[in-house]
Amino acid sequence: MTSTQSTTTQTVDVSTGVRLEYSDVGVGEPVLLIMGAAGSLGVWGPLEPAVSAHRRALSYDHRGIGASSRGGGEITTASLADDAAALLDARGIATAHVLGWSLGSAVAQELALRHPDRVVSLGLYGTWARLDGFQTAVLGAMRHAWDTGDLESALGALGLCFSARMLNAPDFQQQLESFLPLFPQTTDQARVVAEQWEAVFAHDTTDRLASVAAPTLVISGEEDLVTPRSRCEAVARAIPGAEIVHLDGPGSAHALHLERTDEVAAAVTSFWDRHPLTDGSLR
Repeated sequence: MTSTQSTTTQTVDVSTGVRLEYSDVGVGEPVLLIMGAAGSLGVWGPLEPAVSAHRRALSYDHRGIGASSRGGGEITTASLADDAAALLDARGIATAHVLGWSLGSAVAQELALRHPDRVVSLGLYGTWARLDGFQTAVLGAMRHAWDTGDLESALGALGLCFSARMLNAPDFQQQLESFLPLFPQTTDQARVVAEQWEAVFAHDTTDRLASVAAPTLVISGEEDLVTPRSRCEAVARAIPGAEIVHLDGPGSAHALHLERTDEVAAAVTSFWDRHPLTDGSLR
């Protein structure tokens, strides 16, 4: 057992042929938290304890990140969704609320489409169905350093996920130094992140989102350069009955759960309260 920012983690072998590092804390209805590209489960920061205060929060590292093994096969949002379903199996969870951020939101979309019986409700932020030209330009700049193995530049480019308020804060450098260890530090893991970027660019659920049956909440940030509000709105329009919450003003950048934790937690908690499990969540 290891600890990441006071989060105790374990590993488990799952049916997709990988060993996943995970954290499983709290009691109550289960919530599966699906992380974005490059990040380890510690990047959930203050959101995980906000969730686990009243529910069971299950977070994990994608294959090849942290203590999770890479395994074989191509990394796609669909294959990562199958990993997520396999983790639910391994933890004895039949159904869960699912909350995905960034790459994790794309994986969550695929989970709801490929394994609809596992998803009680779907929460998406920093989300998109297919990259547009603007995103391709921004994300291409972020991706390039991972493709070339320039870890220093790759980690620096993650600043695009944050708002001007955070980047200009007097203590930002101190925050950054404590935050960077939560991201890949080895060339092997950098290669996995490059594969994750391939998955981001290939992701396309445009013609399938209408089939999502789970109640869905989309959260958008006014200052999000990575997944602009219009892309989040397009996802909400495509999913029948989806609700959307807009966060505006300072701190409403891509990493909403780190800069606007209380509002994100309030939005998802209210949504979960209105869409409780109707059957047992444990197998």
